[in-house]
Amino acid sequence: MDYEALRQFADSWGLLYLVLLFVGIIAFVFRPGAKKKYDRNAEIPLRED
Repeated sequence: MDYEALRQFADSWGLLYLVLLFVGIIAFVFRPGAKKKYDRNAEIPLRED
């Protein structure tokens, strides 16, 4: 695979892959029911051992 073919592939499909990855991560973070988990994790530094 030469440089031009690899660059053309990255320009077309690479951008689509990264956009879908970003949307998937955002959807995972803001899914219903995740608030409790993130609130509990946010309190970890404040807990006493």
